[in-house]
Amino acid sequence: MVLFSAVSSPTAIPSANYRGRLAPSPTGYLHLGHARTFWVAQARARAAGGQLILRNEDLDSTRYKMEFVDAMLEDLRWFGFHWDEGPDTGGKCAPYHQSERGSFYQDALEKLRQGNFIYPCTCSRKDIQAATRAPHANDDGEPVYPGTCRGNRPSEIANHKFAWRFRVPAGETIAFTDGNLGRQSLVAGKHFGDFVVWRGDGVPAYQLACVADDAAMQITEVVRGADLLVSTARQILLYRALGFPLPDFFHCELMLDETGVRLAKRHDALSLRQLRARGESPESLRRDWAAKAK
Repeated sequence: MVLFSAVSSPTAIPSANYRGRLAPSPTGYLHLGHARTFWVAQARARAAGGQLILRNEDLDSTRYKMEFVDAMLEDLRWFGFHWDEGPDTGGKCAPYHQSERGSFYQDALEKLRQGNFIYPCTCSRKDIQAATRAPHANDDGEPVYPGTCRGNRPSEIANHKFAWRFRVPAGETIAFTDGNLGRQSLVAGKHFGDFVVWRGDGVPAYQLACVADDAAMQITEVVRGADLLVSTARQILLYRALGFPLPDFFHCELMLDETGVRLAKRHDALSLRQLRARGESPESLRRDWAAKAK
């Protein structure tokens, strides 16, 4: 069994050149859970004497709204965030809107295609659900793809709509040491299956866009929520396939509401916008979550 470790990778970037990032998606108003995770990202960047980059992940035009982009920048500033590069400040890795970075994703897709890491998949979500015994992969809600289209060739399905799917090395253990949660191990084909890197509607999927951008923006540590641990295993495979330097990872515990359900953008009462309207101050909110963590 092959073990691929994010910690021992010889291509890992030295921490002396720390570059962290905030990567919100404008599909709703940011909530307190976002703020806490982003605050950790900012604190780690500042403690390392590094830089913090803001990236607007606005790829999915069916879900995001321009009003959320403006609100995102305003709410982050209000809460006390300061970034060194971003859509409103510019920087050496511009543009910072994903919707303007199509050439980066096309280049990554072509590299994966040339390396035979991906294949065209004509399955619908309904097809996958029907063919999958286990309803979900681990904790991120994505079914383990059964490999139905692994034998497809582009020339054979030229007249069909298809997505590009990454071929995972089934049975391989993907291991990494998380800066917060410690050693993590996930098995390809068991905890997650072949995953989409380019959707059927011509839009790059989250996994590919995230890796291409983090590599191009020279991110040395990715700080995000613990709900993305499985995505990290997928992305490690993409880093390896694309030959990109591998960043460190730090996954934060999720913030829960009073019923024990993790916060989502549907929790309007805990959005930064609503909290601000109620007269809450960022300082009091930070003190409150710090007290609850003890």
